[in-house]
Amino acid sequence: MDGSDRPMAAGGVNRENGVFVDNAWQPASSGRTLDLIEPATGRRFAAIAAGDSRDVDRAVTAARGAIDGPWGRLDAADRGRLLSRLAGLIADHAEDLAALEARDTGKPLGQARADIDTAARYFEFYGGAADKVHGQTIPYRSGWLALTERMAHGVTGHIIPWNYPAQMVGRTLAPALAMGNATVLKPAEDACLTALRLAELAREAGFPAGAINVVPGRGEVAGAALSRHPGVDFLSFTGSPEVGTQVQVAAARRHAGCVLELGGKSPQIVFSDADLDLAVPAIVAAIVQNAGQTCSAGSRVLVDRHVEAELSERLAQAFRTLVSGPPEADCDLGPLINLTQKRRVTRFCDLAEMAGVPLIAEGALDARAKPDGFYVTPRLYGPVPRDHPMAREEIFGPILSLMPFSDEDDAVALANGTDYGLVAGIWSRDGTRALGVARRIAAGQVFVNGYGAGSGVELPFGGVGKSGHGREKGLDALFEFSASRTLVIAHG
Repeated sequence: MDGSDRPMAAGGVNRENGVFVDNAWQPASSGRTLDLIEPATGRRFAAIAAGDSRDVDRAVTAARGAIDGPWGRLDAADRGRLLSRLAGLIADHAEDLAALEARDTGKPLGQARADIDTAARYFEFYGGAADKVHGQTIPYRSGWLALTERMAHGVTGHIIPWNYPAQMVGRTLAPALAMGNATVLKPAEDACLTALRLAELAREAGFPAGAINVVPGRGEVAGAALSRHPGVDFLSFTGSPEVGTQVQVAAARRHAGCVLELGGKSPQIVFSDADLDLAVPAIVAAIVQNAGQTCSAGSRVLVDRHVEAELSERLAQAFRTLVSGPPEADCDLGPLINLTQKRRVTRFCDLAEMAGVPLIAEGALDARAKPDGFYVTPRLYGPVPRDHPMAREEIFGPILSLMPFSDEDDAVALANGTDYGLVAGIWSRDGTRALGVARRIAAGQVFVNGYGAGSGVELPFGGVGKSGHGREKGLDALFEFSASRTLVIAHG
């Protein structure tokens, strides 16, 4: 049950054994598949094709053909209509997609439904934006007209993670397609069934052959091949800093651009005047969502010493009510994605125990949870020493660290005291202080008296430092997936 290669199933080519190239399921060149393991049970329940460099090459060739063919000649407004049509189809199939997403990732069914809604929203948002990216005129010399326009990169490669498969398809493909790029997607091997199904819905929506191609397979095989392919003009990657470095190096070797979102160690700063009734539920939700397997998870709570005891008790009460269970139970959180991730998260807990870091509170496991599922109950630790791995490294699990600070400067230093800089939250009734602190935090997004923004489709998203570079979401993503061209015309 380790997801090792196995021969391709007999019969027709489909989502369980093929790659999606030129609007059709085609046999994987290797003739092999990878097992998918259900996080809630630890058992095999499906398979995907083991794509390799040959499949990536076919997909890139198909994408290049789309740019030179009908897709490349399509008006921006017509591209937008296709994106909007796909949004509608996602909404029409929302319940089936949510069930697929929940089983594939282990997340609660209610959260899976919200993820599918967000995936549809991405295509809706960028469908409306496709014909609204305008150039500029530039005052220049007499007798000349100078202007700019945005042009597509060409073929864009997209490597997405397993934590939000459906959302990530929309987040990365929709803006690229809106700008006229042809795309090749490599979904994560641990959870990609909704990504494969969305490719079929895109075909049904009317996308021309080659505009969207999907090659499942192992990251070190198919993902690496996509990263280094000379026919890929721009790369988008979401995942670990270590793999992100490899992707960036591969892109740099051929002078291609890339946008990287690589994780975070996001702080929530709670000042003594914070509204704890408002803050506590948001703090808990920010670490429990998707079992903490979220790049923007608020994994550190930095609290003013004057309210440390009160906040600790309130959070402890909340944590003791949390329940982890299978998707159909629709509990507060589900299992982690795989056994490797479970072992990684429990290692941090073991390190905390060895160092004598107090475990303040822990959630429970639902009675319906299977013993072989990859469950880790939510845990609250504190005070966590500032130099402890739990305080500095991304855990990617439902583990929250409570860390006291002495004053405003100390809070800022503590918040910025990691290599990451993705998201931060500030809790204070003093608007002047909250705004001042927010502007001192090294992060791509900072929330005041709130954390996260639901789908956040409209809000540019990305990090600094080890969290990566470039921006996704919002209108900024349209500029990432295009380049400026200057036209200068002499008219006498």
